[in-house]
Amino acid sequence: MRKKTVRALIVILAFVLLFANIKEIGRYYYPFKYREAVFRCALANGLDPFLTAAIIKVESDYRPGAVSPRGAVGLMQLMPKTARWIAEQQGESFDPASLSDPERNIAYGTWYLAFLGREFNDMVIALAAYNAGRGNVKRWLCEQRWTGKAEDLDQIPFPETRQFIRKTIWTYRIYRFLYGNVSASTTSAQRIQSPGETLPCPAASV
Repeated sequence: MRKKTVRALIVILAFVLLFANIKEIGRYYYPFKYREAVFRCALANGLDPFLTAAIIKVESDYRPGAVSPRGAVGLMQLMPKTARWIAEQQGESFDPASLSDPERNIAYGTWYLAFLGREFNDMVIALAAYNAGRGNVKRWLCEQRWTGKAEDLDQIPFPETRQFIRKTIWTYRIYRFLYGNVSASTTSAQRIQSPGETLPCPAASV
């Protein structure tokens, strides 16, 4: 009887300890690197910083040198052609190598997501366009192949885009839970993870 009681107490204690440290454990698997740049650029473009953090996690797992099989580069997985267009809209010259720089990639990615949000007036549709391309999404909506609603994601012809939106929404909720009381302030260690100059983040305009 004593053994059963001891085992029960151990199980209860384990659950208590797990619950007490659940955010610490979660933050290990869902880190929030480059926090200062994410907050600065997201807020400058009217975006939720935690949505930006979720996109980076889903797209590159916070690896600034990530390159997809299709050629998308960096934290927010931007195609060089798209990034060049973004730079042109901002009146800047473009260097493809800059996409591996966390600050520059976040600045471009948040500007572009905000642009899509204004173009489609819906963040779920904007996420679809971010992944599948503006032209594809416009065609799906025009041909009524997709309603544009989150509950109708199965209508999207591209499985990758369906998965991207679902994972991003789920990951966004996780980041809100884990870091909801966190501001843009960073530790010195986090600043080391964000080398290079601090870039301004102009707001997107249509």
